[in-house]
Amino acid sequence: MPSTLDGQLAWITGGGSGIGLAGAIELARAGCRVVISGRDAAKLEEALANAGRHGVAGEALSAMPLDVADKAAVERVARELQARHGPVSILVNSAGINFPRRYWGETDGETFEKVVAVNLNGATYCTLSVLQGMRALGRGTVINVASFVGWHLSHLTGPAYTATKAGMIALSHSFNIEEGVNGLRATALCPGEVATPILKSRPVEPSAEDKARMLQEEDLGRTIRFIAELPPHVCINELVISPVFNRLYLGGQEFARR
Repeated sequence: MPSTLDGQLAWITGGGSGIGLAGAIELARAGCRVVISGRDAAKLEEALANAGRHGVAGEALSAMPLDVADKAAVERVARELQARHGPVSILVNSAGINFPRRYWGETDGETFEKVVAVNLNGATYCTLSVLQGMRALGRGTVINVASFVGWHLSHLTGPAYTATKAGMIALSHSFNIEEGVNGLRATALCPGEVATPILKSRPVEPSAEDKARMLQEEDLGRTIRFIAELPPHVCINELVISPVFNRLYLGGQEFARR
């Protein structure tokens, strides 16, 4: 049965690894033309090779380097992307960072600004850059990869990351309030712990045993595809997904307050 996504253009930030790359692979399998972006060009080339090993290659998936915190660069890349491929109908804002020194007693304003610049401002810049094209199409899906900790507040991630992920949820609702009348929709995707490379930036990296019980990258890839494939009249405003063994409820060594 043909996918409803055949021929649609999807742009995924943070697409060099983790949730972003998993979403790119699934959307390409569904028939989308997918462009992934990230700050590291070499990492993007590695991601394309990885996708090829999963049967996704050629015109289905390409890459354009981008630092989403750079507003002018976002505008330039978005123009180039849409001039080359046409309007974006699916945007996945998956770029995100955090730092080991993240808590109130040890972080600083510069670190806070870096997290906000990527996680929240970057998602805003990218959404603005494709908005008019989506309006012209009369359809569009924005998937903001927020977090369980933006929906159920936690000590684990520190104030900057927590605030930005809560902000992404608010961005999604604001988008639906204003743009639903234009046929556009946004989902705040709020995953619990996912075994992705960002775990290496934690003050205490989870054990291999704990990672094995977390959500896996491919779980989020399939979730992103599910959201995108829903009929155009359907909007999932928030989707909260977690491991059954949810350490954000249960705790663990690295959850201990300092």
